[in-house]
Parts: sequence; C-alpha cells; structure tokens
Amino acid sequence: MRDGGVAPTLATMSSLRMPQSLTKRLRFETGEAVLQYELLQEQAASLGRQGEKLEKALAALRDHQGAEGRAEKLSAAADAAWCFFVQREVMGLRDRAAVVAHYAIPREVMNRIGAR
Repeated sequence: MRDGGVAPTLATMSSLRMPQSLTKRLRFETGEAVLQYELLQEQAASLGRQGEKLEKALAALRDHQGAEGRAEKLSAAADAAWCFFVQREVMGLRDRAAVVAHYAIPREVMNRIGAR
C-alpha cells in the first residue's frame, strides 16, 4: 500500500516501467531484426553500385572529346543519373541538390532526365 493506506491502482502502476538498462539485456535477436539488417545492407550495396555507375558515366562524358559520340555519352550519363535518383527515392532519400553538387552532375544531364 502507498502513502495513507491507498492501494496502487492500474493508472499509477502503468506509469512505472522497467529500467532501460535491464530491458536491453532481455531482448533477443529476432528473425525480423536479422532480415531488416540484411535488407539495409542490400539497399546500401545497391546504392553504392548505382553511384559507381553514375561516376563512370559522368567521367566518360567529361573525358569525351569532340561532338561525335557525345549524344551516346550524354544519354548514358542521364540514364545512370536517373537510376541513381530513383534508387535513392525508393530508400526515402529525396535531396537531389546534395547529389548534384557531390557528383558535379552537369545541367545538360539534369535537363535530359527532366529534373529542375
């Protein structure tokens, strides 16, 4: 009984919780946690592969000399950029400005994919 002989009620008992340091010890690795971890690993690896493709396509566009074959390089860079942006958006990452600045994506590539 609490102060004054009043028994604890459900309302007062529900505000009590086990110390967080003890609950962490009681948790165990579930199949869902393992699956979630593996999915995050695959998403990161997939985004990394798309980033490498984008870097290679942009480097090929920058290194290309002359007008002949430039359209193909531009198309490949635009396709790689579009795929990278789609992959990021699927993962919930929507900040294009940071990506454009980081990879130095030229305006002509962004125009080709219809981004502003």
